[in-house]
Amino acid sequence: MIERDVKIHMERALQLANKGWGKTHPNPMVGALVFDQGVVRGEGYHKQVGASHAEINALSQLTGKLSSDATLFVTLEPCSTHGQTPPCIDAIIRSGIKRVVVGAIDPNPKHRGRGLDILRKARIEVIEGILSRECEDLNLLFNFWIKRRSPLIAGKIAMTIDGRLATRSGDSKWITNLQSRMDVMKWRRLFPAIAVGANTVLTDNPSLTSRMDNREIWCPIRIIIDPKLRTVNSKLCKVYNDEYMKRTVIVVSKDFNTKEKRKLLDPSIDLWKIATSHDGVEWDAFRRKCIEKNIFGVFFEGGAKTINSLINSRELNYLFSYRAPKLLGDPEAYSVFTEYNPERINSAITLGQVQHATFGDDELMRGYIKYPNKGRQ
Repeated sequence: MIERDVKIHMERALQLANKGWGKTHPNPMVGALVFDQGVVRGEGYHKQVGASHAEINALSQLTGKLSSDATLFVTLEPCSTHGQTPPCIDAIIRSGIKRVVVGAIDPNPKHRGRGLDILRKARIEVIEGILSRECEDLNLLFNFWIKRRSPLIAGKIAMTIDGRLATRSGDSKWITNLQSRMDVMKWRRLFPAIAVGANTVLTDNPSLTSRMDNREIWCPIRIIIDPKLRTVNSKLCKVYNDEYMKRTVIVVSKDFNTKEKRKLLDPSIDLWKIATSHDGVEWDAFRRKCIEKNIFGVFFEGGAKTINSLINSRELNYLFSYRAPKLLGDPEAYSVFTEYNPERINSAITLGQVQHATFGDDELMRGYIKYPNKGRQ
């Protein structure tokens, strides 16, 4: 099989995996297909947690005998342990498949490469690393959770060429174009939780839902960072009054007396009491709370004060930076990253495993944050 065809089939497996976007937590998204004698004999993807894995769904479509050239393409190393479902490698060996092409390797150090070793011992040819970067990128949240046992804390910013988030009057609608904003909706669908600061709620009154074409509206867990419950005085806030209010959480200072203001909230709205400092929330305590609640990723959409606080605490793991071809040229316009002031370039924060995308004239750069003098991301 020539290299071009191998990549084409793995690209198709990635398309299949994406059908499970946002539906598989805490499991990864995986796509698989069986190719034999010039024909795709079976396709499958992991649809949701607890359901059959992609390989099983693809193999279940097979009819008739396979040739000696039959190849299984799968975006992630087949599982070799028994969880909610039996290990996929057993089904692969029974199927008569003689070649398995894998994109990403299992990120779990305890299982990494184990499934491939078992397949090779069963005299099945294994080819690994095909479109590995794309396959790994597909499961940002899963990979981070498996390696760190901690949620991926991501931040999103939308800015002008000169790094401005809004004019000096506060006008920010819209810096980026519709295509960029639709891409944000896609990421909202992936992350189990979305978070904003109190100022964003009071200024923009967002719904914090994912609204994508031809898809039902999806509401992640909505986390409002509001240590002193300033936002509950506004009865018009969508997050406290819409049909999804049961999925709203307010992070409040551990020392703040919430008794009176609690009466203004629907009892279904949850309060997380978390320690605070003069800089705001103690983000390590916030992270532990997410672990306790089995939230594997949080998508912070602002505002600037919240993103700055996360960075200063070295608790922001990933950044989505959308940039529009607009220039304000105003030093008084709202900016971000105003509190991190290194004196040398080698002290700058950088991004790793960077991905780029364009949406019309807008650009997206995203990647894992690397803090200077520390290996953590």
